[in-house]
Amino acid sequence: MEQEAWQILIVEDDERLAELTRDYLESNGLRVCVEGDGALAAARIVAEQPDLVILDLMLPGEDGLSICRKVRERYDGVILMLTARTDDMDQVLGLDMGADDYVCKPVRPRLLLARIQALLRRSEAAEPASVESQRRLQFGPLVVDNALREAWLQGEGIELTSAEFDLLWLLVANAGRILSREEIFIALRGIGYDGQDRSIDVRISRIRPKIGDDPIHPRLIKTIRSKGYLFVPEAAADMPL
Repeated sequence: MEQEAWQILIVEDDERLAELTRDYLESNGLRVCVEGDGALAAARIVAEQPDLVILDLMLPGEDGLSICRKVRERYDGVILMLTARTDDMDQVLGLDMGADDYVCKPVRPRLLLARIQALLRRSEAAEPASVESQRRLQFGPLVVDNALREAWLQGEGIELTSAEFDLLWLLVANAGRILSREEIFIALRGIGYDGQDRSIDVRISRIRPKIGDDPIHPRLIKTIRSKGYLFVPEAAADMPL
C-alpha cells in the first residue's frame, strides 16, 4: 500500500509567500494547508496534528515563539521555525521553545523541501521499528530509553523536546566516541554542517543541566575543540545514585 502523503501546515501571514510555498510543496507530493492568523494557529496545530508545521516567527495575533511554546506539550510533530531575522538570539529562543529546526528567510524552495524531508524522515526513523531501536541505556543514575523516547535521572523523568532526545540518544548510543558536528548534522538532519549553524550547540547547552551535567565545566557531554562532542560514560557512572 502506498504511504499517505505527509501533511504540512504553513503558519504564515504573507499570503503570496504562503501560496507559492504551498504550490511548490504540493507539486512535490505533500499535502499542505495554510493559516495566516497567529491567534488561530495554536488551536489548528493541536486539532489537526499535521506531520510538520512551518511556523513563521513574526505573525499577527500571536507570534511564532508563543505558539511554539503553547502547543509543544500537546503536539508531537515537527516544528520548523521560519524567521526573517538572522539574529542568533531568535534562533536560540525558537529552539528553546521547542522548535525542531529553523530556516532564515528568504529560503530557496528546494532547500526548504530538502529540510522538510530530512526532518520528517528523522521523525519517522525515531519510531521504534526494530529490536535495535528498542534499547535502553543506563549510565549510573542516567537512563535513556529509545523505545519510549524518555529519559530519567535518579528515577525522575527528564523533560526533553523531541530534538533534544534525538541528540541525547545519538550521544549516549555512541558513548566514548567523539561525534563531529558533521556527523551529528547528517544523522539528525540529513544535511551537512555549514560551519555556522548553532542549533546543535544550543541543544547541548540545554541538555547538560537536564542530565545533571555542569554547564560551565561539563563532565558528561564534553566539547572537544575542533572535533565535536563526546559523551563520557565513566563520568556518568561516577554520579551519585
